[in-house]
Amino acid sequence: MIGTGTSAEVAERAARRFEMARRLTESTFLMASVGITIGLGLSLVDLYAEDDVGPPLVALLAVGLVAFSVLYQRLIRAAMRGRAPAGDLVLSALLAAAMGLMVGKNPLWIMLGPFWVSAATLCLPGLRSFVAICGGTGAILATYMVVAAGDDAHWYMWPAMFALLTTICALVAALNMAQKWLWDLLQEAHAAREAQSRLAVTEERLRFARDLHDLLGHNLSLIAVKSELAIRMTEADPARARAEMADVRQAARDALREVRAAVRGYRVVELDAELASVRAVLEAAGVRCTVPEPPADLPPEVGGVFAWVVREGTTNVLKHSDARRCEITLARYGDSMVLEMTNDGARPATGAPGTGLTGLSERLALHGGGLTAEHTGQGRFLLRASVPLPAPGSAVEEPLRSVA
Repeated sequence: MIGTGTSAEVAERAARRFEMARRLTESTFLMASVGITIGLGLSLVDLYAEDDVGPPLVALLAVGLVAFSVLYQRLIRAAMRGRAPAGDLVLSALLAAAMGLMVGKNPLWIMLGPFWVSAATLCLPGLRSFVAICGGTGAILATYMVVAAGDDAHWYMWPAMFALLTTICALVAALNMAQKWLWDLLQEAHAAREAQSRLAVTEERLRFARDLHDLLGHNLSLIAVKSELAIRMTEADPARARAEMADVRQAARDALREVRAAVRGYRVVELDAELASVRAVLEAAGVRCTVPEPPADLPPEVGGVFAWVVREGTTNVLKHSDARRCEITLARYGDSMVLEMTNDGARPATGAPGTGLTGLSERLALHGGGLTAEHTGQGRFLLRASVPLPAPGSAVEEPLRSVA
């Protein structure tokens, strides 16, 4: 259960980072919307103070400004989810044009147009984005030329305003599109990571199925042939029949031993892989970590037990310490292997050890080992696990009845 918890925590941490990135991306768009809303709101107050507009028009513009800001945010969220709400696009365009017409003497309100263009380019990819930029710029120019310039327009005003507003629209749209592109890359990376995890699980299942087939196929065929031969020889040659049944028993024992070894290897976590994994996790959390190189002759069952120790120790470092450094050592003392995990950010003890350490002690006890966890002073915490090494040739053959 410790391993499952650790894997779940890693997946949960990745999901939290992805959700945080989504919120940060949306927040940047929100800040731009809030900025233009505040700027135009202050401009509206200034217009009212100078008696350029009356209270009814001020109220109407305020409502329109809030509505445009809400629609802008809806368009951004829709674009981030790959949708293009036509109704919101049309309504926001009409609001921007109407407010620009109502306050034509104040060029600041023309900035609603580039903001609409920046949202439209996210919702309408490709050629439609270009058309949206051109259309938005043309609408802004028409509004400005008709309402603001009036009889004071000069021949150079149109090309100058066209170049200026087109550049503004293109820059605002390009910034939004670049940010959306980065968000799309993040989504693709997140999806690829999930797909890679599913593929790894599938490949491991296929590998295990192939291993079982290879292990059982020969022995089961041998059992079938020899048992049939023993039946035929029961009366004609009882001694031969007993010999064949002895071979059947040995083949069954061999099959049982090989299956147990395969299942044990499937369930046991490799220590070197676990050390590399926890080092990456701790360093990602800001904890410098040093890990040993496991001996090449370390028995798999001992390495598997130590892998559980490393997992639980890493979980405790992340949850119950403020460590900046963690050191893992592995050494042989006499007939035992000892793994020590030390961190420099231990918090004061709060009571009895948790269920994780208790379960780990029980797991080590099954292998004749032991576990100690203690504060060593100066904010340091030591987790120490020892496991006796199996004596050479100490494997005991188990009876067939243990299959059940």
